[in-house]
Amino acid sequence: MYYVYILKSGVVNRFYIGVTSNLEKRIKDHNAGWTKSTKPFRPWKIIYKEKFEEKKKAYKREFYLKSPKGYLEKKSIQSKNLI
Repeated sequence: MYYVYILKSGVVNRFYIGVTSNLEKRIKDHNAGWTKSTKPFRPWKIIYKEKFEEKKKAYKREFYLKSPKGYLEKKSIQSKNLI
């Protein structure tokens, strides 16, 4: 199982989109400061997750959400704080 997830910073208006096979561990890693790009903006809260059977599909979805085409959908998710 693979997850595409969106995190929201608890200190600034910043979001992070990623893919993992172990969602619980990955969020703990973000909040422990093990990820260089997210360390300064801790704590992080998960606001969205999507489950995929295939790694390739998860990465395709992550790429879409980070692309200009996925911008509106990402903004909608961020504004609703869906999970």
